[in-house]
Amino acid sequence: MLTISQLASYAGVTVRAVRHYHAKGLLQEPDRDHSGYRRYDAAAVVDLIRIRTLAGAGVPLSRVKELLDADDEEFAAAVADIDRRLRAEIRERQRHRTQIAQLAAGESLALPPEVVAYLDRLRALGIPEKMVVGERDAWILVAAQLPDQMATMMALKSAQLDEPMVVDLYRDLSEAIEWSPDDPRLPVLVDTLVTSISSSDQSWDDHEEEFAFSDELVDLLDTVFLESVPIAPRVLELLEERGWTGWTKLERIAPDPATTEQVTRPSRAASS
Repeated sequence: MLTISQLASYAGVTVRAVRHYHAKGLLQEPDRDHSGYRRYDAAAVVDLIRIRTLAGAGVPLSRVKELLDADDEEFAAAVADIDRRLRAEIRERQRHRTQIAQLAAGESLALPPEVVAYLDRLRALGIPEKMVVGERDAWILVAAQLPDQMATMMALKSAQLDEPMVVDLYRDLSEAIEWSPDDPRLPVLVDTLVTSISSSDQSWDDHEEEFAFSDELVDLLDTVFLESVPIAPRVLELLEERGWTGWTKLERIAPDPATTEQVTRPSRAASS
């Protein structure tokens, strides 16, 4: 006769596992002997090994007792059912492994290749990584809503990088992210930004309907800008003083207060 420790050792499990199987009703718990100890016979060892084998094969404990009590035909059917479930779990885990592998790909996980190439070009131009990360996060939001338009947008964005003024503006904005809202350099930077907006070509306007951002996306991008860039509220104030309102969807304030000229500029949203 065996103590619970000896039983556990024979079956290759822990004493805690034996007690757990008792609590689940899978292994009968013997009465105590005159010394106050529970003693287990060979049948208990066989039952415990069968329980351990089934549990180790992935059979839920809720079904182990069913299999222990089943005849040969019922056992075979139950095992086939469990095998189907395990194969489904394996396929699901393989899918998870694929997703984990994609995470190692970094930006290409959530962005089309055109955007990844654009971000790499920013890095090659010496744009600080903090600015590139801001661009990346903004374009992830845009790509989720307008996936079919990303190739055209990136072609236009890449063309903008051929303009030295645009590249200089990126560098200036990268530096300004760390400024305080009352920094005296900020009005000068906003002047440069307004000049860039005013002098930009009409390529974006040619795709106005194609690049239509939903109000929800505009609000989301504006919120990201306002919450992540300390100078953002002051930038918006200075833009308004110079006749512009908004950030993701810039609007030119016309002399007649009843009218505005809307200019959607994803380039501005992405530079947050």
